[in-house]
This record gives sequence, C-alpha cells and structure tokens, in this order.
Amino acid sequence: MFAKFKQIFNPKNKDIQKRIIFTFFALFVFKLGTTIIVPGVDKAQLGANSLGFLELINVMGGGALAQFSIFGLGVMPYITASIIIQLAQMDIIPYLADLAKEGHTGRVKLNQITRVLGIILAFIQGYIMSFAFIRTGTVMEYMQFATVLTAGTAFLLWMGDQITAKGIGNGISLIIMTGIIASLPTMFVDAWKNFTGDGTVLGMLLFVLFVIIYLLIVIGVIYEQSAERRIPIQYANKSTSVLGKQSYIPFKLNSAGVIPVIFSSSLLSIPAFFANMIKNPAYGEFIEKYIAMNSPTGFALYILLIVAFSYFYTFLQLKPKEMAENLQNNGGYIPGIRPGEETVKYINGILYKLTLVGALALAIIAGLPIVFSIISKLPSNISIGGTGLLIVVGVALETYKGLDSQITSRTYTRRRGRRK
Repeated sequence: MFAKFKQIFNPKNKDIQKRIIFTFFALFVFKLGTTIIVPGVDKAQLGANSLGFLELINVMGGGALAQFSIFGLGVMPYITASIIIQLAQMDIIPYLADLAKEGHTGRVKLNQITRVLGIILAFIQGYIMSFAFIRTGTVMEYMQFATVLTAGTAFLLWMGDQITAKGIGNGISLIIMTGIIASLPTMFVDAWKNFTGDGTVLGMLLFVLFVIIYLLIVIGVIYEQSAERRIPIQYANKSTSVLGKQSYIPFKLNSAGVIPVIFSSSLLSIPAFFANMIKNPAYGEFIEKYIAMNSPTGFALYILLIVAFSYFYTFLQLKPKEMAENLQNNGGYIPGIRPGEETVKYINGILYKLTLVGALALAIIAGLPIVFSIISKLPSNISIGGTGLLIVVGVALETYKGLDSQITSRTYTRRRGRRK
C-alpha cells in the first residue's frame, strides 16, 4: 500500500498528481461554500432543529445545513432521485425499465432524468427547509431561499462531474466524504473537552479509550466493506489451467452499502418532522416515546428496517435470475450446480445468508451512535460508528482501488513501451 502511495509522487505520474491537485482544489471550493450563508438570511432567524434526517444531511454536508449555507442541501436530493429512479426501473415505469436494458445509451438518458429529478427535489426540499428553519419569512422569501439552495446543489453536481472527469474518482461520493471528514476534528476536540474537563487522569484515559475504540470500529468497517464471497465459475470448453486463473462471481457481504440506513432513518424522521411542524403536544409525546430512534421501540424498528431494506436493495441490484441467465448465455456454470433454475436457487441461498450477516453488521454500526449517546450522555456530535463512518470508509476504499488501477495501468504501459 505504501509502495503505491510512493509511486504517486513519481515524476512519471504527473497526470495522476494533477488529478489529485484538481480534486483537492474542487473539494476546498466545496468546503469554502459551506461557510457562505444564503443571502438574505440572518443567523438569528435560524431555528433550532435536531431532526434525524436533517442531522444526516447536515453531517454529509459538513455542517452546511446547520448554518443554512448555499450548499445546505448538499447532493442529497440527487442521491434521493437516484434511489427513486432505481426503484422505478423494477418494471414500475416501463419506459425506465427499457432504458436500463439499452446499455450505455440508456444509462446516459437515465442519468439525465435522475439529474432533472434531483433538481426538482432540491427545490422542494429547499422550500421545506426554508420554512422549517426560518419561521418568520414570507412565501417569496422562501422561494428565493429555495432557489439559492437549488443552485447550490446544481453547482455541486456539476463540480462532482468535473472531479469524476478530471480528478481521481467519483466526484459526488468524494464531496459527501469531504463533508463528513470536515466534522471529525471538531468532534475529537469536543470529545477531549468533555472527557478531560475535570482535569483528572481518568478523563484522559477515557479519551484515549474513546480514540482506540473508534479506530477499532474503523478497522471493523473496513473488513465489513471489503468482505466478499467468491463463487467459482467454469466456462464450457475452457479449463482453469488454460485460462491461467480461476474465474468467479464476487458477492459482497454488504451489497446494499449505506442505502438501507438512509432509507430507515428517512422513514423514522418523517413523523418527527411533522411533529415539529404541527406542534401538537400529544402527537409529539407519542413520537418521542415510541418512534424516536433513542426510544426502545424506535431503536428496534430502526434495526428491523435496516435489515429489511438490506434484503430489498441487495436483491434489487443483483437480480439472481438475470445473473443465472447471463451466465448460461455466456456458456458459464457453477461447478456442481445445473444451469437454469438450480443456479438461481443456489445464488438466492448464498445471497440470503450473506445479506443476513451483512445487514446485522450494518445495523450494529449504524446503531452504535444511538447506544453510545444513551450510555455516555455526551453531546450528539460526539459519536462512535454511524452512517458517516460507513460512507467515509467505503469511498476511501473505492478511491484507493481507482488510484491503484491507474498506477498499475500506467506502469504496465511504460514497461510494454520499453520492451518494444
């Protein structure tokens, strides 16, 4: 791993160095934009909001939503639109289902539709957020604020495309990761102040223990994100010795990523959002007692939703029947398993077992901040595990693999050129 990082600074890899510099510059612009408050908004007007899904958006945006900056919505409207379009491709909307089968041309059209829907959702969310944060505004002011927030999201989508084309990886993922990482220094500083506020040795030891546990969880998340089950594949008239290596289908332990957590937290935050809007004491008390994620029933519901969405999204993405058909059409088969229906059943069985383990691991990591906040009584910004950590580790691993692939490709090309 360190050898790969060393190769980045090799004078022969100037193209990669330029890509890295461009990426850091673009991410700096993003972070700078999170400090610019929407024009016409006074800080004194901002209401105190601590809703579940709003906090998730705030974390992913590097605290931009809390101070109502021009990048307050971040790229979350686009993420929501992507999920909606993916669900709509399940023969819910025939036109989108047909586009999904058209290869590259279809993907380009789907991406355009996703972006248009993302902009529409950004305006709707911007208007709702404006109303929720600024209670004394007028309809025209809310429209103005929503337009600025929508423009901020559109700019981030454009910048994400530039990072993807001229940078080192998926630009939108890197923007989300940057927003989350930006809040880590503040979290550790606040943790230090809370643990060592009384100046005792015990407080310092507790802080050290906090850091160690955090690092151990990071290592655990890395293993959880990297773990996979490899199913060997054999092709007709081809042997492993002829191919030189064994072919296989890799099934990730957690194929759904963080989508189940986002789905679950979004659903559970909707009742809380309405409770905050209608100001009904009885309704608010019911939500706080039974639906809020820090309540026993709310926490249990949160875990069950994560497991359920993990299964739903995994089978939505992988589609065992299509995999079996593609395998058979290409002359491939799983050793010891007959092509066709038996292959479908075999893949289904593998996915059910893997998803159960992956979903439970995901639920544990996502539930850790809630349990930690209840046990420790520390401020909500000091947490262990959680969705943010899953996103950071996942994007970091993808970015590293992308850089590794680029370096390997350039090294191979240079060696091949010398041989000629």
